[in-house]
Amino acid sequence: MRPQAGGPACTSRRDSVLAERELLLWRHGLAEERHPDVADGERSLTPEGICRTAVVAEQLHRLQLDCDRLLSSPLRRAVQTAELGVEAGLADGFAVDARLAPGGDPRPLLQPGSWRRLGLVGHEPDLGDLASSLLGAPAGTIKLRKAGMVLLRLGASGIRLEALIGPRLLRLRQPSPGSP
Repeated sequence: MRPQAGGPACTSRRDSVLAERELLLWRHGLAEERHPDVADGERSLTPEGICRTAVVAEQLHRLQLDCDRLLSSPLRRAVQTAELGVEAGLADGFAVDARLAPGGDPRPLLQPGSWRRLGLVGHEPDLGDLASSLLGAPAGTIKLRKAGMVLLRLGASGIRLEALIGPRLLRLRQPSPGSP
């Protein structure tokens, strides 16, 4: 006997599909060197970092990795990275969350909510260690380069690594003029 549409078998399948979520972890772009006269939280992206990070953001958008929700560390270089993501269409906007600052605990941000893809902009080694621990790997297994990203799929069957992409690869994959 075949279940009717909307019956128990259909509902459980639909619920499991809806439970699939993705987590995009994006490290901030190339920033100014540490300097005793500049607080770490105030270090900005360099002009080169802005340019490279903007290209990465455009490529992430082109790859349809747009986020329902984008959160950023409060440090200036991460906020600038999130702003470039918004400008590229990666998200409609973003919010700053102190749990993404270096040494913070972003795990509470992963609670199910109204998002299908959550983007977190932050720092190393924190983002790499978060990805590693979610995958059950030792700390330091995953390392993100500046402006690099990792995409994890969170579902009923566990957490899966979908992509680990360095910024150089994304910059090399720019579409040629006139191509979609």
